Amino acid sequence: MSDDPVLLAKRVAYVQTVRGLYRVERLTGLAACLVGALVLIWGRMAPAAPAWAVPVGLVTIAAGWLLFAYVILRRTRYVRAHPFDPQS
Repeated sequence: MSDDPVLLAKRVAYVQTVRGLYRVERLTGLAACLVGALVLIWGRMAPAAPAWAVPVGLVTIAAGWLLFAYVILRRTRYVRAHPFDPQS
């Protein structure tokens, strides 16, 4: 790898752009997984919890993981469509 500061700055900007893609969806997926886990624990541990708590917790966790998978696919498509070009 070269020590060209301009090239390094462009590479850093590209990586930051890719990392910033679909940030809201990632955070929503994380929140869904956390809320789903809390509802699942509540449904399993609390004797007064309603019967629907466990299935809702599982569905919420699954929805969060689906959002993560969606973000992975979309970011992969972006990177393949916009590879790092040092000339740009």
